Amino acid sequence: MRHILSLLLENESGALSRVAGLFSARGYNIEALTVAPTEDPSVARMTIVTRGDERVIEQITKQLNKLIDVIRVQDISEADHIERELMLLKVRAKGEEREEIKRLADIFRARILDVTASSYVIEMTGAGSKLDAFLRNLTRDQIIEVVRSGPTGILRGERGLHV
Repeated sequence: MRHILSLLLENESGALSRVAGLFSARGYNIEALTVAPTEDPSVARMTIVTRGDERVIEQITKQLNKLIDVIRVQDISEADHIERELMLLKVRAKGEEREEIKRLADIFRARILDVTASSYVIEMTGAGSKLDAFLRNLTRDQIIEVVRSGPTGILRGERGLHV
């Protein structure tokens, strides 16, 4: 089962390495990882997407809580939450394809960030399934490059991950 773990940790060198090392040492895979400072520059928020049954996720959570840099860990996939992913996509856009790609971007509420004579750079956010659907509407020849952030998420309502 897919899980999204949100962590607050000390924003200092080596913290990310220690978290990644924990996963690696135990043979767990990180499917996606995002890290950035919070409103407090001394604290970073890390979002990890991984897979495992309840026993595996409980073990990962216990091990993460033992790391000195980790302040708090929460599995947000167990609660009502909002998740989004960012995708930057460079596509070939020549001739008649230009208008077709612009219409497709409008349908999916994507933004064209850069235009050249032969390409577009498109920005899109949403659920991973939405991003996948957009990609399925393009041919392999149209796609030059794809960059995806992986999911990040936040709990809904008054609950939150605090220090």
